[in-house]
Parts: sequence; C-alpha cells; structure tokens
Amino acid sequence: MPDDAAAARAAAEEESAFSHPPVDPDVTAAYGDHPDQVIDFYAPRTDATQAPLVVVLHGGAWRAPYDRRHVTPFADYLARKGFAVANVEYRRGGDPQIRAQNTGSGTGASTPLAGRWPDTFDDVAAALDALPALVREALPQADPRRMVLTGHSAGGHLALWGAARHVLPADAPWRTGGPALLRGVVALAPIADFAMAEKLDVCGNAALQLLGGQDGFAERRPYADPALLLPTGIATTLVQGRADLDVPQAVAESYADAAAKAGEVVGLTLLEDVGHFPLIDPAADACAVVAEEIAQLAW
Repeated sequence: MPDDAAAARAAAEEESAFSHPPVDPDVTAAYGDHPDQVIDFYAPRTDATQAPLVVVLHGGAWRAPYDRRHVTPFADYLARKGFAVANVEYRRGGDPQIRAQNTGSGTGASTPLAGRWPDTFDDVAAALDALPALVREALPQADPRRMVLTGHSAGGHLALWGAARHVLPADAPWRTGGPALLRGVVALAPIADFAMAEKLDVCGNAALQLLGGQDGFAERRPYADPALLLPTGIATTLVQGRADLDVPQAVAESYADAAAKAGEVVGLTLLEDVGHFPLIDPAADACAVVAEEIAQLAW
C-alpha cells in the first residue's frame, strides 16, 4: 500500500491532469458505424505544413467512463507543438455512467468491466487501417508518412499492440502482411506486459477483464499482450514515472526485458518523482518530455 504522502501526490497529479477543460477538435471523422468509432483531428497550431501525425490512444483501463475527452488537452498541447494529431476513440467495457472508484485500481461493485473482446481490438485495428484515407481528407496539413503512435496507460498498451499487428499469430483477424508505416511508438506508462500486470493487480486487474477473465486469459494473451508480440522492428520508447502507483515501473521494465530477450532494443525513459498522470498533463514538466520523445522519432 502507498504511504499517505505518495497517495496524496498521486491524487494531486490526477486532479491537475483532469482540471483542464476539454478542447474541441477541428474535425471529427468516423471509421465505422458505432458511435465510438470516431477519430478527432487537431491541425498543427503553427505554420507547419506536412506536419508529422501523432496518433493518440487514450487510457482509462479500457473502461467506458474514460473516453477520449480527457486527453483532448494533451492532443491540443501536441498540436501547439506543431504536430498534426489524431485522437482515436474505441469501444470500451462497462456502463459509461458508472465511474470507477478511482482511476487506478477501483475493484468494488461500482467499477465497470475493462474492455470488450474482441471489439476493442477490432476498433483499434480498423481505426489504424482507415487513418491514411481519413487524414488525406480531414487533415491535409498532416504527413501520414511520418506517423508516431502514442498512448497512455491502457492506450499505451493499444499503441504497442497496434504497432505489432504484423507479428500477431497467423490466425489473428487483425494481422497485417507487414509492419505499419510508422516512425515509431511512444508508450506512456503502458500496461505493456499482461503477466506482470496480473501479478501486480494493475488497475483492478483490468488486463484480465479485457481478455474475458481467467478462462480467456491464457488463450487470448498471444493475440493481445505486447510482451508476447516481439520483436516488432519498429522504434519504440516507453516513458514511465518512477512514482507511478497506477501502472508501476515494473510493468514497463518487464516489457523492455522481454524485448531485449527477443533481440530488440526498446528505449525506457524513467522520470523521477513523477506518477501516472503528469505524462498527459500539459501543465506538467513530464508532458514536455513526452513531446520531445515524440519529436525525436517524428521529425
């Protein structure tokens, strides 16, 4: 259990990250018929032309109450840094009217289930497949040839998974014939290793719920766990707060170790005295580090 000071700091970080008003996109486009199958586009707030495209996958433990709106200030922050931004929505699990007891690890009766199998993965795959055509129409300032995937927490998992579709099992419906045309992935406090996440009960064991509980966990992990989908051959950086109580540092380290064993070097940027939410908080210094990590891959 965290001590009182650590818990108070984490609560203050979360409050700051969620204190920014949502920022409306410049354009919203659908990639499917479901209301959650949409992408918000933000044009670069600079004079940049053919700006790199940053694809954002939001977190929230794959649970319905946490939609893309909470990362719109982060998307706007990246747009103000000169990036074109695509903020992807996808289907999540549980009742959107029920907010988890806390963002990290609520496990009581009021906590909605995490994710939908296979809908969450169907949506991320469909969104990534649709992006090039949607970008050409909705955001001509963007250069999809310079695309970076980023995501926070559960969205960090989805970013890593989206970049690894070419190494999915042969019978996976989302498998692609080759690697995605990406400059790289910047995963922020990602739920990147499901075995470690289960061991640590990350976010109320959301990864276990995502895969359908104990019955589906072992069978579905090869199709969903980034730590089993290596090497990807795609430049990957993890950004992780050392003081993260929601997705502990050990999860990112376990993924980086798995990558090394697979013969792939994954960058791991560890930030001192930083918890879970400053990575997507425009008011936090950690957010500037994230933007720089993205820029190093994109430009």
